[in-house]
Amino acid sequence: MTESLLSISDLSLEIGALPVLKGVSLSVAPGEIVAVTGESGSGKSMTALSVMGLLPERAVTRGAIRLGDRDLLALDEDAMCAIRGRDIGMVFQEPMTALNPVRTIADQVMETILIHRAMARDAARDRAREVLDRVGLPADRFPPSRYPHELSGGQRQRVVIAMAIALRPKLLIADEPTTALDVTTQAQILDLLKGLVADYGMGMLMITHDLAVVADMADRIVVMRRGQVVEAGSTRALLANMRHPYTRMLFEASVHAVDLPDPPPPAPLLQVKGVSRDYRLPRRRLFRDPGHFRAVRNVSFVLNRGERLGLVGESGCGKSTLTRAILGLEPVQEGEILLDGEPVWTGHRPNLAVRRKMQVVFQDPYGSFNPRHRVERLITEPFHLLDDPPKGAARRAAVAEALRAVGLSPEDAGKYIHEFSGGQRQRIAIARALIIRPELILFDEAVSALDVSVRAQILDLLADLCREYDLTYIFISHDLSVVRSVTDRVLVMKAGEIVEEGATEDVFSAPRHPYTRALIAAAPRLPDVGVGER
Repeated sequence: MTESLLSISDLSLEIGALPVLKGVSLSVAPGEIVAVTGESGSGKSMTALSVMGLLPERAVTRGAIRLGDRDLLALDEDAMCAIRGRDIGMVFQEPMTALNPVRTIADQVMETILIHRAMARDAARDRAREVLDRVGLPADRFPPSRYPHELSGGQRQRVVIAMAIALRPKLLIADEPTTALDVTTQAQILDLLKGLVADYGMGMLMITHDLAVVADMADRIVVMRRGQVVEAGSTRALLANMRHPYTRMLFEASVHAVDLPDPPPPAPLLQVKGVSRDYRLPRRRLFRDPGHFRAVRNVSFVLNRGERLGLVGESGCGKSTLTRAILGLEPVQEGEILLDGEPVWTGHRPNLAVRRKMQVVFQDPYGSFNPRHRVERLITEPFHLLDDPPKGAARRAAVAEALRAVGLSPEDAGKYIHEFSGGQRQRIAIARALIIRPELILFDEAVSALDVSVRAQILDLLADLCREYDLTYIFISHDLSVVRSVTDRVLVMKAGEIVEEGATEDVFSAPRHPYTRALIAAAPRLPDVGVGER
């Protein structure tokens, strides 16, 4: 049996009077990838933070966490500082918040090396260039003098990985390293992590809620629920014979199919005709034309009333720019956008008569609400678009109806947004979009931050709302499996252009464009395996 690099034995954690972890045990061997999966609140990230010694002040731990022959729980903060970065590296979920916006990428990779005084500054600079090259950021294409804001999301995540491996630690902890990335970038980052484990012989503890991501990557899977390990085993054996009901629930939620009602007969609602959108570039020289970047190029399509349209593509392909143009938040340089035959933009300002017919549901349900206001005020924000908004009893009735429509109680109107879970917050965001009965709703990555089981509930909710309200929506997402289940037709966007469109099942079953085929090939899939004895 291979000797363990990391060994967690009977780890329990309490914060104040709240038990967070209950008897957690797992191990990671050199060169092994162990995935810890489960829903939000299951204790995945707290287990990782316990290994790093980054727990809140009131946290009380029992048990043992051994890295080699050292018990990390017995070490003081100075000793842990010597271990972080040198022996244990960590890759966080959101690269932009993990990076310092005012320091170059080379300086940030060098920082770990210099803090540990592992080598002189010149040698540290050479090592920084070496690891940036290893993670796919060669100096000829990505100068070390660049700042984080000059990189894409996937490139920033590569910088965070370079920082974590600068001193070639024995253990790498990756906490949801690909959640916010599109499918092709996600595939590249996962391949990079697998390659680093193979090249350096390090062990990796990967935290994720996505079984499809780890099915082809992890050697072993540990399933956690409410602070406990409910099932663990080799990936192949666990997926082939899931014994715990919770594991089976996660698997079934990952492959959940939504029962959408049939769309009504075609009748145009939204018409996008030859739309192009330009952005002015920074002026490089005095008295020189600054030039323009065309983010959307000659895009045309028709969305019928009651139809559900998917919009997919990599980050930077122009999806968000096109969405802002449809909502009337930005003017276009060419073409026109019509809703119900009326232009979205008139003259130099948006057409408010059209704007009130559209609503949007954003990716982050917490960040899209003012935490100081109660739910009743939050979901009635669209009323400001109406010439004669309902008041008094009519207003309260509209709030109650919207909350019931999304599976919540009218009594929830008096609560604050922090009192709800992530899935409930997204239901409230959908209630806010529904309350003025818009003709078109845009869902912008509306389920990408949710657990698989909560995601399945929200998608079922959309299907129910389609039956009740005849919803017409555009669903923008990088998760192809979700788009496939909740849309009738799909548009594939690349470099500002629509490169393929058609019925969703036709596009996914027989893609014609090489880019569409590349997107589908890069999407992680769960193997077609059984779920054990029921």
